[in-house]
Order: sequence, then structure tokens, then C-alpha cells
Amino acid sequence: MSQTIDIAGRVLRDEARALARAADLLDEGIERAADLILSLSGRVVTAGVGKSGAIARKIAGTLASTGTPAFFLHPAEAPHGDFGMLQAGDSLLALSYSGSTAEILAMLPYCGSCGVPVIALTGFPDSPLGRLSAAVLNGHVEREADPHNLAPTTSATVALALGDALAIVLMERREFGLEDFARYHPGGSLGRSLALVRDIMRTDDGNPIVSKDTPVLDALLVMTGCRSAGVASVTDADGRLVGLFTDGDLRRRLSADPDVLSRSVGEVMTPNPTTIGEDRLATEGLRILREHKWDNLPVVDREGRSVGMLDVQDLLDARIL
Repeated sequence: MSQTIDIAGRVLRDEARALARAADLLDEGIERAADLILSLSGRVVTAGVGKSGAIARKIAGTLASTGTPAFFLHPAEAPHGDFGMLQAGDSLLALSYSGSTAEILAMLPYCGSCGVPVIALTGFPDSPLGRLSAAVLNGHVEREADPHNLAPTTSATVALALGDALAIVLMERREFGLEDFARYHPGGSLGRSLALVRDIMRTDDGNPIVSKDTPVLDALLVMTGCRSAGVASVTDADGRLVGLFTDGDLRRRLSADPDVLSRSVGEVMTPNPTTIGEDRLATEGLRILREHKWDNLPVVDREGRSVGMLDVQDLLDARIL
């Protein structure tokens, strides 16, 4: 094994051990922090200088994307007008490994004057920052990963992980679910993978609806006048889906039943078809369609009423893969 691989492996193992130790150091501080944030109506404002500032920015992004409104405030800019970003109902998550960073400590009097509680993420809970905070997340590490024990490496990894831990605690306690996540991440491949059926399904003329008593010929005329891809939802008097009628149903009956066009849709439809709820993930609908090699999947609401039609081509066009 080369010297380069030896060094890189040592760093990764050192940081892995530091993360395991951070888990062992967890105490009521993270619970107090979560309780405090959940009790407030405002945002979590993160702050840090240097590498701690970079971690604070990332933590703010993770919090915001998982249901806890948050943003980063640079400590050096705060006393030059940016303190106006802080308001009653907010909390300050201050990152300083030493707990003695001058720019961070300079923020505390303002927070005290406007009633903004401070949560410290520090390697030294007994530091000035730790002692002046309402809750403390202990990010102490035995040493940094560099040979001189100087560069913020292991400590930055632990701070990042503690921020993730706090964000996920808040996410789960808020019961922030897939639908919420999809709403916050509409762009890119993540957004596509979290798209809901209601975002993709065809409605109105894309989901022709007929009753069980409708003659087959009339149902065909309804389908022809709609963007239906040769399928119609069949409902009862209360609008609940009871069947699916496709042009394939018609073709299969024509040779054996020359009077099929005069029969009711209820006699030739596929009864009790597989359906999907409008609040399910579109990827789940695609899985069902591919599994059965179908082109369409009816969509129903919680009462079983027909609300749309999921078409495999629309899923592919939306790149729901």
C-alpha cells in the first residue's frame, strides 16, 4: 500500500472515531436545543467564522431543506447593519470550536437585548460561548487529523455531523414527510424523484369519466373527444371508481359479441382495477405500470373517487425514471 493511501486511510479512520466519540458525548444539550427551536416561531440563524462559517452555512441549508427555516449570518457583517436580520422568535446557532471567537462573542449582547436565545456548537462547553448559551452541542475532538494538530479537519467534520443530527431530530419531531420534502425540492433529479402523482396525472379531458350504464358506443365517443389514450374511468353514482374501460376491452369482445357497441360499459369494463392515490410518489406509479406492462393507471382520492389518470408516457416525458 502506498504512503498516500496510508495517510488518507488514517485520516478517514481518525475522523470516523471522532464521530463515534461525538455520539457518546451527546447529552441533554441537543434535546434542549431542539426543544428551544421548536418552541420558537422564527428562524434558526447560524453564524461562524472561517471553517466554522463554512460549516454554519451548510447547516443552515440542511435545516431549511428539512423543515426548519434557517439562514447564515456572517458575524463580521452583523454589527454593520445585518443584525436587522435577527428578530424576536429567532434563535442563534453559533459555531466556534474554541468557544472564544471574538466576532461570535460580540454577537451575544445584541442577542440578549432582543431576546434571541443562543445555541452553542463548540468543542469546549465551559468556554465563554458555552457558558453564555441556552444550550450547548459538544463537538470536542481529541485531535485534528493533520500531523500538526492545527487545521480544522476532524473538528469541522464533527461540527457538520452534529448540525445534521440536530436537523434530523427537528425534521422527525416536526413529522416532516415525503410530501413536504418534495415541495421544498422541486428542481433537479431529486425533485423529479419526489414528484407526486397529482403533479403528473391527467385530469379533465385527459381523464374521461363514464357511468356503468353508458352504452359502449357513447363511451367511445367520449374517449375520442378527449386526450385519453384510449381509456376511460367508470364510476358509480357517487363518483367512486368501479372499473376501467379501454379500447383493448372493446377489441377483445368484438369478434365474440357483434352487439358489443350497444351494451353498457359495465358489461365489458375491467372491474375493480388497480389504482393509486393522488398523494403517492409518481415513481411508485411508474413501478406499478412497468410491473404489469400497463400504459395507464387510474388515480383516486381517499374516498375512492376518480380524480385523474396516470399515463406512462407522461411519466417518461417528465423524466420520472
